[in-house]
Amino acid sequence: MLSSPRSGRLHIVIFGRRNAGKSSLINALTNQDCALVSPVAGTTTDPVFKTMEVLPLGPVVLIDTAGIDDDGSLGSLRVAKTMEILRKTDLAVVVVSAEEIPGVFEEDLIHNIKEKAIPLVGVVNKSDLHDPEPAFRWFEAQGVRRVVVSALTEKGIEELKGLMVKAAPEDFQQPPLVRDLIKPGEMVILVTPIDSAAPKGRLILPQVQVLRDVLDGEGLTMVVQPPQLPAALEGLQGKAALVVTDSQAFKEVAGMVTEDVPLTSFSIIMARYKGDLQGSVEGLTKIKELKPSAQVLIAEGCTHHRQDKDIGRVQIPALLNKLVGGELAYTWSSGGGFPKELTGFDLILHCGGCMLNRKEMLYRLALAREAGVPLINYGILLAYANGILPRVLAPLTEGGEKIDLSG
Repeated sequence: MLSSPRSGRLHIVIFGRRNAGKSSLINALTNQDCALVSPVAGTTTDPVFKTMEVLPLGPVVLIDTAGIDDDGSLGSLRVAKTMEILRKTDLAVVVVSAEEIPGVFEEDLIHNIKEKAIPLVGVVNKSDLHDPEPAFRWFEAQGVRRVVVSALTEKGIEELKGLMVKAAPEDFQQPPLVRDLIKPGEMVILVTPIDSAAPKGRLILPQVQVLRDVLDGEGLTMVVQPPQLPAALEGLQGKAALVVTDSQAFKEVAGMVTEDVPLTSFSIIMARYKGDLQGSVEGLTKIKELKPSAQVLIAEGCTHHRQDKDIGRVQIPALLNKLVGGELAYTWSSGGGFPKELTGFDLILHCGGCMLNRKEMLYRLALAREAGVPLINYGILLAYANGILPRVLAPLTEGGEKIDLSG
């Protein structure tokens, strides 16, 4: 709870050839030996994530990647992993060594970055050993903002930080979670079941994020389990401005909270925060068309330990099968894994995506739209199944989000 979650940080990815000095640059930017540095080409194999602060940007994630010129069958897989990271890149930093003139590897990379409209900074490294002018002029010819540095002596590092600040996307700041739904001093009750799926000794990330957002909005908050909710509501001098519950407790909590008290869930809040809430609601119409054996993808952004009553492996499939009236065919994905080819699926069910940055979640939504496959948030499905969808969406309309429930 003391640090910003990685999913909410600006993702700055360092690209370049093997031994261009990417890892040394990460170390210089962080003032730590957090990336392994070696004269052996190909030391970095998989993307390496490092959280830090870059003022005035604030919390960021620096990601070190494998060389874009890696070769061989294993090297090709590493390059594929490097290019895959583009889908969660908020700011790209392309590093070249002053001893080399950039070529086809950098040209292809910059083309992909510009095609995806990702802000870009070019860095000419190892200026303490070689003349940086040729590589600097190459970046200039590509229309890329650039800087000359030496990761070894740290010359130019502060200038690079300043350039990164200027290049960062202006719209990076994500929308509020709930603070736009309440006024300072109003009470928000968070219903957080502590069951076998709850992590030992802590709350799950969406609960922590909502709690912090209430505090940022100068609101009051109370955290309870479902059995303590009636006492919490009764003890208030006035009514709660908002009750937020775990979606799995919708039925129980909805029966305790009177209709005049706004109610929603952590998962639905995350759907608004990271993606397309309207599209998720519209996707519900597809459920009525599903037939037994239809292909359903269930995607989660985390890789938590599966429980006996796991929501993605047990509860969601059982609920869908009941709604459809027969057994559906399920495929699961978790963590960073998400199929690139979605045309074989009839429906996608997705968690709130708290472990994914907004760029990655928007990528998944765009991929689903291109394939013509509806993507529904867990909380939306559970609210629909419990007959309370209009009620739990109502609080979000007050923040300017207009949800069309027709059809």
